[in-house]
Amino acid sequence: MKDSPLLLFSTQKYTYLRDSLCAAGEFQHGRIETKIFPDGERYRRLLDNPDARRVVLIGGTISDTDTLELYDLGCAIAKLGAYSLTMVIPYFGYSTMERAEKPCEIVTAKTRARLLSAIPPAGMANRIMMVDLHTAGLPHYFEGCVQTRHIYAKPVILEACRELGGQDFVLACTDSGRAKWVESLANDMGVGAAFILKRRLSGERVEIAEVQAEVEGKKVVVYDDMIRTGGSLIQAARAYREAGAIEVSAIATHGVLPDGALQRLRSSGLFHRLVTTDSHPSAVRQQDDFLEVASISDLLLKSLRALP
Repeated sequence: MKDSPLLLFSTQKYTYLRDSLCAAGEFQHGRIETKIFPDGERYRRLLDNPDARRVVLIGGTISDTDTLELYDLGCAIAKLGAYSLTMVIPYFGYSTMERAEKPCEIVTAKTRARLLSAIPPAGMANRIMMVDLHTAGLPHYFEGCVQTRHIYAKPVILEACRELGGQDFVLACTDSGRAKWVESLANDMGVGAAFILKRRLSGERVEIAEVQAEVEGKKVVVYDDMIRTGGSLIQAARAYREAGAIEVSAIATHGVLPDGALQRLRSSGLFHRLVTTDSHPSAVRQQDDFLEVASISDLLLKSLRALP
């Protein structure tokens, strides 16, 4: 029923966010039965009927398998009569292929957006919420009557910056691509901003050309929207250290951190601490005394409470 509590389902990798939101006591925990057959085919059954309910489905496109799980569940929820369907995608992947740079390249981010756009419409609306997108124009990849919303994790990032840097620090970026976002965050906190200019040596090699900031004797907090292999972050941290920074920490919204990345950052000896949100299950799985994970559940809760 429309006036019933929101019914929350999630993909298997995002049960931790579903449980965190349900802990607020305002939503109903949606149960899913899942089995894997010997040939790898998956069996799924919704144990809570979405008919005439306002439904939220939480899941990130962290792999093709997870994207298809999100698609399959969304199709089932809509076809079973949901009053509305809101898909919360904390991490929208495919950031390597968000645009074509060579002829005939496939823009996977766009094809995946089209796939999710093809989920049948629920009774009133299909909505998609995404967090701190790598490319701001990505919501326009979705087609049809899907409503998209880009949620900014700024409150979580600002709190983490203050915890790491205190009152006197410099907020820095890994390259010019994040300069405007870093400048905005620095202005909000009333601290200095640092920027790096890179020079491309070849198709795969770049070098630091210049550090534009006064970081000598300062704590530096480097912000990037995501940490993948950590190569750019290590390169930036080394440049800030060489420019006189006494301590470097890093914050990212999305801790993708594939195998070996966290150890590479730790063993570099350049970082005091790392902080990411729990938008990606990889960060949640690897958190320890070096990697702190801050939750976006309150941020999502606020957005879900505002749904009509």
